[in-house]
Amino acid sequence: MTLLLRDCEIILPPPSAFLQRSTGFQSSLSMIFDILFHRRKNIMEVRDIAMKAYYEWKHVFKLDPAKEISEADLEKVCESGTDAVIVGGTDGVTEDNTLDLLMRVRRFSVSCVLEVSNLHSIVPGFDYYLIPSILNSRQAVWINGLHHRALKEFGHLIDEEEILAEGYCVLNPEAKVAQVTDAATGLDSEDIIAYARMTDRLFHMPIFYLEYSGAYGDPNIVSQVNDVLEKSQLFYGGGIESAAQAKEMSAFADTIVVGNVIYTDLKTALKTVDAAKEAAYTKGTE
Repeated sequence: MTLLLRDCEIILPPPSAFLQRSTGFQSSLSMIFDILFHRRKNIMEVRDIAMKAYYEWKHVFKLDPAKEISEADLEKVCESGTDAVIVGGTDGVTEDNTLDLLMRVRRFSVSCVLEVSNLHSIVPGFDYYLIPSILNSRQAVWINGLHHRALKEFGHLIDEEEILAEGYCVLNPEAKVAQVTDAATGLDSEDIIAYARMTDRLFHMPIFYLEYSGAYGDPNIVSQVNDVLEKSQLFYGGGIESAAQAKEMSAFADTIVVGNVIYTDLKTALKTVDAAKEAAYTKGTE
């Protein structure tokens, strides 16, 4: 008799054993719970060892809870060697699909991070909670309103060391995030650098995020921003669809975020991991 549990298999004694001795059933149940408890404990211990702090990330994958991904593809993403998996999106993000994706990713040792896009998606169990401040939004709610509401309702449930503010600069006018947040995307390099300095020196946010969301950005801009940041970690996200692009942006950004290509060309997406880490290693030895 075999009991199948999502990702493990447990062999039970035959039914006749349960009929012969009532204690057989009890001992079998005890065995099951013991295996599951130690299995979960081992996974958590591996995660604690493997988990990297956000400032050590070179490459992260971003998964949208509103998009479908098979178990096989999810395993490839989580076992790819990426430094973390960010869960987040703009449309259709709910408590249910966020929790579902969290539980699926938690089967693996990779760090799992929630980027908060609305208050309905905040659930416990993530390693970090990224709260974006859209610095170039024309609406104050996207600059500090979400932060205030999130901490008012959930601040007592989350360890302060798990909360990371992101200074976002959204630069693709066609992106959904730009439209939803009413971002002023027509910025020149001096404007962008000023936002980077605000994040780094005025607001002291741990992360400055250059967000092109669906479009490949200007490496020259990323390079200039990298030159002025002193403490904030530089995240770059947008339009990375090849290992070559991952390598190019990783030469300037501290962390690259790869998202859409996961759903269109997973094989290529997986190649961005080694490309990013190779570029980061080369940069670190120069």
